[in-house]
Amino acid sequence: MSSFARIAAVTRKELLQLKRDRITFGLIVGIPLLLITLFGYAINFDVRHLDAVVLDEAHSSLSRELVAEFGASQVVDVTRFAAAGTDVDTLLEKSGAAVALVIPRDFERRLIEAGRPAAQIIVDGSQPSLENAVNGLKQLPVFRRHGTSWLAVPRFEVRVMYNPERRTAVQIVPALVGLILHMTMVVFTAGAIVRERERGNLELLITTPVSPAELMAGKIAPYIAIGLIQTTLILGIGHLLFDVPIAGRLLDLYLAAAIYISATLALGLFISTLAQTQFQAFQLAFMTMLPSTLMSGFMFPFDGMPYPAQLIAQILPLTHFNVIVRGIVLRGAALTDFGPQLAKLAIFLVVAVMAAGLRFRKRLD
Repeated sequence: MSSFARIAAVTRKELLQLKRDRITFGLIVGIPLLLITLFGYAINFDVRHLDAVVLDEAHSSLSRELVAEFGASQVVDVTRFAAAGTDVDTLLEKSGAAVALVIPRDFERRLIEAGRPAAQIIVDGSQPSLENAVNGLKQLPVFRRHGTSWLAVPRFEVRVMYNPERRTAVQIVPALVGLILHMTMVVFTAGAIVRERERGNLELLITTPVSPAELMAGKIAPYIAIGLIQTTLILGIGHLLFDVPIAGRLLDLYLAAAIYISATLALGLFISTLAQTQFQAFQLAFMTMLPSTLMSGFMFPFDGMPYPAQLIAQILPLTHFNVIVRGIVLRGAALTDFGPQLAKLAIFLVVAVMAAGLRFRKRLD
């Protein structure tokens, strides 16, 4: 038999094996189709429809016209108005918005006086790319009388909260906690059940009284401590090398991280029950990484994505943990401020553990 014939025989064998391996064959076709469709639709560098709050202390016709122009820009959506006397420094924190427009009481007088900003735009500096998007709002028309007509004079002050030095590391390092934990925790546990099967340990588990739920809990428990150690390393290195501040309580951060780590570990276990080989487990784990990286608000503002993409991103644990970790680390928020996010993480954890338990069968096949 010639060398070409032997190569052809091996090639035919691999193709037949691939045909029988339905999961791998499906991933070959499914991953490109799913990711190019999802990301091509969801990722948008032209940020639009950011959640905005307005503090209008002037209450004049000109201030109302400015608010109308602000909302008509499509960069922001004015969803609420702050009560008079609201502290400007806590405006974003209390409203939960990404952008705030502050119109002072002497707004009309500021229009007449040259060299003074007529209004202030406040940006949440803990999120990426927001400042670049909001800078375009500085060109909104602010009206000033000139003879018998009104001329447009762009004069805004842009203030960046929680990251006044506008350093990228301050935005990225806290979010890296969740991303690195997702990468490591999901991969660690994705091959857990598969590894037991390949090593023959599943036969031993069959002869024990260990229930599927107990097996899932036992697989998750050791990695929670490992994840908390990783959290400490990331924040410690970020603080020492990049001077990233930690404004909130570490206890709150560790409690949130423990819930998030448990959720990602449960996701890995569910993947492990789907896969037949460790290679398949790694492929499925990798399939969850790109959506978590690109759709969770890690690289792009979450509010800037189309609404259907936001709904899909709500399934990702990293979407909610990013809000929590940036809030605690950069804004000094308390864990109790993130009830909705914690609830979603807990629901994901329970559903993933139940799905993994139902998929697992204590038998060799």
